[in-house]
Amino acid sequence: MRAFQGQMSDNQPIRRNQAEKEKQLRDLKETIASMKSHTSPTLKESIQRRIRELEVELRTIAREKAAKAANPDAQADRQRRPPRRNTIRSM
Repeated sequence: MRAFQGQMSDNQPIRRNQAEKEKQLRDLKETIASMKSHTSPTLKESIQRRIRELEVELRTIAREKAAKAANPDAQADRQRRPPRRNTIRSM
């Protein structure tokens, strides 16, 4: 049976905002801290890899915010659309 477009089983990554990523990072750090010594090394490595990925993503987000705050004029100029050409419909 096929899933319809947009269904959760489409194997699409879940998009999270910064607050959700920070919460997930805290939860993963708590999880790794509470693991027993006999926990599978593969499981520990996968959680540590995800922690590193989240830290990189959060640093990137922070850098982008700082760059936007440093020069808001450049951002406004870049988003402006070029003027439309005069066509028969717009006259």
